[in-house]
Amino acid sequence: MKSSTTVILLLVLLCAVSNISFAVIDGLLKNGNFEIPPSKADLNGTEVLKHNAIPEWSISGFVEYIKAGQKQGDMLLVVPEGYAAVRLGNEASIKQILNVTKGMYYSLTFSAARTCAQEERINVSVTPDFGVLPIQTLYSSSGWDSYAWAFQAELHQVEILLHNPGVEEDPACGPLIDSIAIRTLYPPRATNQNLLKNGDFEEGPYIFPNTSWGVLVPPNIEDDHSPLPAWMVESLKAVKYLDSDHFSVPHGKRAIELVAGKESAIAQVARTTIGKMYQLSFKVGDASNACEGSMIVEAFAGRDTLKVPYESMGKGGYKRAILRFKATASRTRIMFLSTYYHTRSDDFVSLCGPVVDDVTLLSVRTHRRVL
Repeated sequence: MKSSTTVILLLVLLCAVSNISFAVIDGLLKNGNFEIPPSKADLNGTEVLKHNAIPEWSISGFVEYIKAGQKQGDMLLVVPEGYAAVRLGNEASIKQILNVTKGMYYSLTFSAARTCAQEERINVSVTPDFGVLPIQTLYSSSGWDSYAWAFQAELHQVEILLHNPGVEEDPACGPLIDSIAIRTLYPPRATNQNLLKNGDFEEGPYIFPNTSWGVLVPPNIEDDHSPLPAWMVESLKAVKYLDSDHFSVPHGKRAIELVAGKESAIAQVARTTIGKMYQLSFKVGDASNACEGSMIVEAFAGRDTLKVPYESMGKGGYKRAILRFKATASRTRIMFLSTYYHTRSDDFVSLCGPVVDDVTLLSVRTHRRVL
């Protein structure tokens, strides 16, 4: 009896180890930066000829393999990281199958740049979820931006697909795609230290270590599951997710930059008790990215508002702000937005804005002053 029990336990352990070995690992997908090229026999110039010519990927339609420094007419096609990228022509797509954990949440991060039309879009899908991300607004002067898109796995194996739904006169026109990565998202919880979830923004999408422009989190109308757990991007434009390796961050390793004025807002709904007093505290600063000038962050807690001015020298720094309010409902919407648009002083092109971090909500009775 004892030996049979031991065998069962060993089998369970082996299954667990097997599942771990096949689980998705945070970081680049297999050949996610396209550094492993197709064979020369599978290329006609830049055009990829076979659906499985790019290692680890399957393609459909007119897909090009673009090398760093390559030109399109008089325009230099810049690759953001490494040696190569792919370009998706009209109705072209690229996909990869991943083993995941059913029911878990994941966030994809990928870098993209438009090469022709102003209104290029990318359709990102993991069946049955999909979202169409517009890439016409350029947030950085490099010509590239990184985007995040989240999903919940409904199966143990999913198909990641990026598709260009555009129809251009030139079939070769289409967005450049590079550096596709994934990160597992763990839904945060409210605690007795903070009624808001993920108030320090430490849980969020994967940020490429070799890029310096952060990751754009799109409006929630483009994504059913937020890449920024517990928060919603309730605006027309994206917000930017920053890391302390490349930016000045007020608290911890991650923060949010409100890069598109009043069109760039984040919100979360918290449980509150009607008639009870609460204190919302947060930090406002700049990312040390040459974003200078007079900034204002507007904070909302239900019907109450607070405007927090911040004079940015573009070299980092922050201030703490506090909004006290009486709850008028059992659920209170907390929201932050930037009053003004800003661009970086070193290029006058890259959109930027104030940074928000370390957001805490507590009832006045249980509040302890945080230094």
